[in-house]
Amino acid sequence: MSVATEKAPAATAPKPSRRGLDRRPGLSRRLPYLLLAPAVLLELLIHIVPMLVGIWMSFVKLTKFFIANWSAAPWAGFNNYRVAVDFHDAVGEGLLKSFGVTIAFSLITLALAWCLGMAAAVALQPPFKGRSAVRTLFLVPYALPAYAGILTWNFMLQRDTGAVNHVIVDNLGLTSDRPFWLIGSNALVSLITVAVWKLWPFAFLTLMAGLQSIPRDVYEAAAVDGAGTVRQWRNITLPALRPVNLVLVLVLFLWTFSDFNTPYVLFGNAQPPAGDLITFHIYNASFLTWNFGSGAAMSVLLLIFLMIITGAYLIVTGRRSRRA
Repeated sequence: MSVATEKAPAATAPKPSRRGLDRRPGLSRRLPYLLLAPAVLLELLIHIVPMLVGIWMSFVKLTKFFIANWSAAPWAGFNNYRVAVDFHDAVGEGLLKSFGVTIAFSLITLALAWCLGMAAAVALQPPFKGRSAVRTLFLVPYALPAYAGILTWNFMLQRDTGAVNHVIVDNLGLTSDRPFWLIGSNALVSLITVAVWKLWPFAFLTLMAGLQSIPRDVYEAAAVDGAGTVRQWRNITLPALRPVNLVLVLVLFLWTFSDFNTPYVLFGNAQPPAGDLITFHIYNASFLTWNFGSGAAMSVLLLIFLMIITGAYLIVTGRRSRRA
């Protein structure tokens, strides 16, 4: 005797109700724009609007006589730009010299900061006791407020009471005369030293993060094949860090070329010719001579130069990346 059984129908999960979504069909489409609106508004107020005002200022004769009423400043056209690029005139000649100083400062600072960051990142890659403490110590210059760190260097570089001359002259006896570090030709050396001290921890942090993505098995296999440390670095580390280096080099160049805090805090308003960076030169051209139209024209020229360098760099590196 058999008992007939009926198979119960499989339970189906209830479909989610779309009444809540259908109630406001346009909200889901507008939500991303509503979330982006505050960021776009702040970007307009902080960057776009001041940039457009600066471009307008470069086409008017905005001097101290028209500060109270900007709209009354007479139209200058491209005259401010002609004065800035006339290298036979005092204004253009000074801007050209400042541009040369900034190029030398940026390239040397970038090279030294990258080399120090790479050396520290590679040296601290293998595990050892106290590695975390050393990494934290290396990041102190990057974590310090810029003004505090640069002011400390200003005190250390003083001729008579600074710690640098005390060590060089009194302790080590390397020279009998106390050199000037904040005036004269040594001003560029001081500027590069402070900028490298401030920037190399960022290079170290970026490269150290990139090294974390390289498997240790690759280095172990290379060591078994007889590759030394230098060959491993050249054939494994550098190619693996290529994407990181492409971004890092560009960021370091833009930061150093547009650096204003370092020369301003280190030298004050009376910057020496050897430390006359272009951002500081534009500041003096605007606020010491009260010729804001000329200073704005120089700023626009600087912006165009940096945009050209950035675009060319991205095009060249992009082509090399596609070939690789």
